[in-house]
Amino acid sequence: MWNANWAQEAACLGRSDDLFVRGAEQNRVKQLCNTCTVKAECLAEALDNRIEWGVWGGMTERERRALLRRKPHVTQWRSILQQAGNA
Repeated sequence: MWNANWAQEAACLGRSDDLFVRGAEQNRVKQLCNTCTVKAECLAEALDNRIEWGVWGGMTERERRALLRRKPHVTQWRSILQQAGNA
């Protein structure tokens, strides 16, 4: 089930400074994302709004840009990620 209040349940709540790191530190942040119950919601937020900085939903800026380039026709990532979560 999709959580519209995802930000209040994120594993990183209160740790926003930790999400805007570079290099190898991004891998540490991604591990935190992997424990999060609202990872898909977070990723959809970043992709739908073309957020350019930080780790969101377990993906770095570079990974999100690559995904957006591979799927330029997608206008609403929420529906795609929601379907993937139910598969």
